[in-house]
Amino acid sequence: MAVERYNPRDTEPRWQKAWDEARLFETRNDDPRPKYYVLEMFPYPSGRIHMGHVRNYTMGDVIARWRRAMGYNVLHPMGWDAFGLPAENAARDNKVNPRNWTYANIETMKGQLKTMGLSLDWARELATCDPAYYRHQQKMFLDFWKSDLVERKSAKVNWDPVDMTVLANEQVIDGRGWRSGAPVEQRDLTQWFFKITSMSEQLLDGLETLERWPDKVRTMQQNWIGKSTGLAFEFGLKGAPEGFDSLPVFTTRADTMWGPTFAAIAADHPLAKALAQDNPEIAAFTAKCRAIGTSAAAIETAEKLGYDTGLKVTHPADPDFELPLWIANFVLMDYGTGAIIGCPAHDQRDLDFARKYGLPVVDVFKPLDSDASVGDEAFTPAKTEKVRYVHWHGEPGTEITCQEAMDRTLALYEEKGWGQGRVQYRLRDWLISRQRYWGCPIPVIHCDDCGAVPVPADQLPVELPMDVTFDKPGNPLDHHPTWKHTSCPNCGKDARRDTDTMDTFVDSSWYYARFTDPWNETEPTTLDYVDGKNGWLPVNQYIGGIEHAILHLLYSRFFARAMKATGHLNTVEEPFEGLFTQGMVVHETYKVPGEGFITPAEIRIDDIDGTRSASRLSDGATVEIGPIEKMSKSKKNVVDPDDIIATYGADTARWFMLSDSPPERDVIWSEAGVEGAHRFVQRLWRLVAEAAPSIAGVAAYPAKDGPLSATSKAAHKTLKAVGEDLGRLQFNKAVARIYELTNLLSRDLSALDEKAGAETRAALREGVEFLVAMIAPMMPHLAEACWQEIGGTGLAAEQAWPAFDPALVVDDELVLPVQINGKKRGELSVPADAPPEEIEAAALALDAVRVALEGKQPKKVIVVPKRIVNVVI
Repeated sequence: MAVERYNPRDTEPRWQKAWDEARLFETRNDDPRPKYYVLEMFPYPSGRIHMGHVRNYTMGDVIARWRRAMGYNVLHPMGWDAFGLPAENAARDNKVNPRNWTYANIETMKGQLKTMGLSLDWARELATCDPAYYRHQQKMFLDFWKSDLVERKSAKVNWDPVDMTVLANEQVIDGRGWRSGAPVEQRDLTQWFFKITSMSEQLLDGLETLERWPDKVRTMQQNWIGKSTGLAFEFGLKGAPEGFDSLPVFTTRADTMWGPTFAAIAADHPLAKALAQDNPEIAAFTAKCRAIGTSAAAIETAEKLGYDTGLKVTHPADPDFELPLWIANFVLMDYGTGAIIGCPAHDQRDLDFARKYGLPVVDVFKPLDSDASVGDEAFTPAKTEKVRYVHWHGEPGTEITCQEAMDRTLALYEEKGWGQGRVQYRLRDWLISRQRYWGCPIPVIHCDDCGAVPVPADQLPVELPMDVTFDKPGNPLDHHPTWKHTSCPNCGKDARRDTDTMDTFVDSSWYYARFTDPWNETEPTTLDYVDGKNGWLPVNQYIGGIEHAILHLLYSRFFARAMKATGHLNTVEEPFEGLFTQGMVVHETYKVPGEGFITPAEIRIDDIDGTRSASRLSDGATVEIGPIEKMSKSKKNVVDPDDIIATYGADTARWFMLSDSPPERDVIWSEAGVEGAHRFVQRLWRLVAEAAPSIAGVAAYPAKDGPLSATSKAAHKTLKAVGEDLGRLQFNKAVARIYELTNLLSRDLSALDEKAGAETRAALREGVEFLVAMIAPMMPHLAEACWQEIGGTGLAAEQAWPAFDPALVVDDELVLPVQINGKKRGELSVPADAPPEEIEAAALALDAVRVALEGKQPKKVIVVPKRIVNVVI
């Protein structure tokens, strides 16, 4: 029978309309079924979705659709991370209002996402730039402030004098602003901070409960929090300015306290500032250090620079032990105390510094098997490694682990009063102030008499003015003629609104909670435990890129705890129960020599006997095929999702994204791969459409015996395995199993004729129904078309996941590997209930075993039931 080709351009919009009209994906909070919350990290409305979005949201959609089929009340919402500097830059460059630019982009991207057939609850859509959203954010800010989780304090920041805004460390490149290129200044500004450090230990301990998070992400967060146990002590100071009698220091290596050869302070240490006031050379040196940048990466790669202050410090255990005091560019003021002991033999930065400036290098300890002194590489053994101490408070020559030596030294210093043990964290409080317009206004009023005063709750939200201009540098809120002028809520006198806006990471740190009840006008969220029933939180499955492994996820974890502390959540402290970080979408790069990169759409690729070459379509110019890299506009290796969906359909794009590689790895986009996915879509459609007349109206049930019993068993085993794969997010494995079952059904359906009996038709009907159910989460439009074609009732998207028959998924036979002296030499198929002696006899009868034995008897045959056979000869 001739079957018309499957036409996604006609089919996909039709089924999307049917889902919308049925309001199939709108979620009710009062639904009694068990709840499941799946959430992908929401996008920034930049203007267009990219293939990374397609992959990310396809994965989440598969989980959401499968969980619905499994009987869950699924929450699968979508929103927009809508504040941020790109909108402000677009407003400045294109002379448009940031709000108009943002909402126009939202409409475009929303339309694109809808063409993907995502089962999203659009009724809960939110945008962080909507006053209805940030009103609650402002209220939580005030509640956090009241609960001592917010403070305003002076802090050193990177200041761009052209853009007139604070820059993050990562936005300072070679001492210049990433956008303006202007030399960055270090300024002390009074800023707002969230006191995330007050929860350092909680955030660290909480990682132990996140069993469904990748180990890599948990490790990254542990390192970012950076808990250190060490020794706090004070150097004495000689020749220092008045008011500087001692120099506080913290070290994690108490065992090296008898081996330092210098001490150093940061360029912005109070002592360095005091010295710079009277010494132009020191002033110039500290200015040079500040120009390098303050990010850890910048410090790590910069040349080690120092200035000998001429001052001396005295050792806490021996006042006669003096060390020179330097100012060094690799010492950070915001870590520890801004001062270090320099022990070059056992710290590479200290060693590089000492070699450059001719400072002594003293071996505190050496390897057990060597007496050689340190050369150009510091000796930094693990704390658990045993070493031989040369200079130590204990007996010289003692062989002991570094950790044991640190413990003994710490105990000695506490006993003698030379210092004390201390726990310290690398984590710093979260600076949220930004000198920008397009962000959530900080709801504070500054009064000359009353100080910083919270905006009254009944006056929230403090909305951004729409009549702003970007013709002056800096924050438009600062030079707006009226917006910042107000009266003090306490005394009624003239006052000023805070013109800083919040870091956009704040917006994305609680959106997962707002989705649970976005219509709630009195609270930012539905409480997570209401009337004895569990609410939506925590998110059961969160999906997003590894690039958000630290800041976004750490801030979200802090926010959940802060919301609980202020009564906005009841029990939840960890917002994301399960986390999955998908790989990127990558593509070859193409370049015309002398001209630069060109897009994949501009080239033609020829493959002759395995040798690939490329040329430009317009003029035949030779094109160099470059490496596979992350899709980016700069490399022009971007594929437009609209083009793929228009050409092949959304299901093809979805299927390719799921099938090509394990979801945690990068997926290489290729035309051949997409075309292969599209061929499978067409093949599956033909298979079902051709079989439909023969199986329509037939009750589905498995063949217990006869020729199709193997097919029924395969269908039930595949159904079980695919469900397990989807539960583990192993989409590519599920795809592979579906391919195998399709091949099997294709063979049996092609042999189906009018003489086929009822049992045959029933078994094949069941196999096809299983196939449609399994592709429904991944290729939902094709599944609807197939379901309709075979006479299914209702929509495929609302069908329950079929139940497999436990009796049909039990193997009658087992395939056991057979080893000879521990090396695999063959396989053996035996009945599942075969006794050991029968398995042994069958193994000895294998050709490979008989040849190896050469007519002799084996020394031993080891049969591990249902696992392996090992013949020892």
